[in-house]
Amino acid sequence: MALQRILSLLLLLLLTLLGLGLLQPSYGQDHMYQRFLRQHVDSKVTNRNESYCNLLMQRRKMTSRYCKYFNTFIHEDIWKIINICSTTNIQCRTGEMNCHESGV
Repeated sequence: MALQRILSLLLLLLLTLLGLGLLQPSYGQDHMYQRFLRQHVDSKVTNRNESYCNLLMQRRKMTSRYCKYFNTFIHEDIWKIINICSTTNIQCRTGEMNCHESGV
């Protein structure tokens, strides 16, 4: 009886550890996705003046620790961005192979 209880507890522990291991990667991907959206997507642009980028970076709390010298914002719907990112990588002007061609 005690052996069966120990085996049940070990099985529960194993399942818990497996569950945590399976959840962690998806959480990390979701965190990276949310960070990308916050730092690089602004589909609802209303006023693009000289201070637009600096103000948006401040609003999105991107300047609290240090100020990025250069940042880019994509002014498109997230679904259009996802479609572009799912295309084949092409060579960038820098020579790296991590750029995408929109086909537009």
